Amino acid sequence: MTKSPYFCTFATTLMVTIFALWPPKATAQQAAAVNRGAVEIETSGTAGTSVRMAEDLATLIDDGATRRVVPVIGKGSLQILTDLRYLRGIDMAILPIDVLEYAKAQRLYPGIETSLTYVSKLHNEEFHLLARPEIKDISELANQKVNIDLRGSGTSVTATRLFELLKLKPTLVNDGSEVALEKLRRGEIAAVAFVAGKPAPLFLTLKGNGGLHFIDIPVNDTTSNIYIPARLSADDYPNSISQNKPVETVAVANVLTVADLRSLTERYRNVANFVDIFFTEFQSLLTPGHHSKWNDVNIFAELPGWRRYGPADQWLQRNMQVAKGPNPEMLQTMFSRFIDERRQAIGGGAMSQQEKDALFQQFISWERSRPR
Repeated sequence: MTKSPYFCTFATTLMVTIFALWPPKATAQQAAAVNRGAVEIETSGTAGTSVRMAEDLATLIDDGATRRVVPVIGKGSLQILTDLRYLRGIDMAILPIDVLEYAKAQRLYPGIETSLTYVSKLHNEEFHLLARPEIKDISELANQKVNIDLRGSGTSVTATRLFELLKLKPTLVNDGSEVALEKLRRGEIAAVAFVAGKPAPLFLTLKGNGGLHFIDIPVNDTTSNIYIPARLSADDYPNSISQNKPVETVAVANVLTVADLRSLTERYRNVANFVDIFFTEFQSLLTPGHHSKWNDVNIFAELPGWRRYGPADQWLQRNMQVAKGPNPEMLQTMFSRFIDERRQAIGGGAMSQQEKDALFQQFISWERSRPR
């Protein structure tokens, strides 16, 4: 039996209609599943440390079904701050504290201290200043070309501010770190400044470096009000720093910030769930296989002048006594780092690990003998 052309036309139209209607529903369901519990965290480029921290968080949070972290690589700290405020989908960001203070002081985003909140202070990143062989002291960089990374980067903000605090006026240039390193080798610039958690991959490749070396950064009352005393050693850069000749420098703390999500119920809830897992499972980030910079983190540390994200503050209040007490190994590591930082701040010499261990045992004995 021959089908009429009208029947064929009807059948074709029906099939087209069915296929046209089915995919959107399936796509909508798939989209909902993919986005369920997702939190986007923006970080600086791959040469820094924060992207590695975000990767650790992604591994910690992802349960394969109801929550996940999506790291996003940003372009410079000031742009990341802009993205956190305006870019669709960005829930959180890892930013240097001095960038936040700079944005507030310059009123780049009026009211930022009330709209932006933070979950926790994170790791410290060290200020590296690599110079040509003939440069022996930071004061010799006056009127010399010093690369401070791309405009708007965390390094550019920190370097500019640090040189101002030190009353030093080099000629600042803005190339990417890899390009700048090549220019330094060719003698086109005098030094390269770069902020990254030690050991920074950028400097681990220095072999047969032609005399390129790290320069000490003076630590005084002016710099220590903003930056943390730090040290680079042969353990960090065996090809660039001699044993028993560490380089004194400073570090800037980073912070995990949250966009203003108060009117975005689902995203606010996703970040709250993230915080619960992050804080509850924090101790696991201190185990081998995670970035060593997690040992810098104290989730209870406060950031003066800024508000903590509500669910984070509530979690800390509920779990204060349980979470605040570090295990003995962690306490000893924190004690050792405290000794190093304090001795650097007062200009004292480094203590051996044996001396620090002995002092720690005295501290434990004293603590146990205190009246309760």
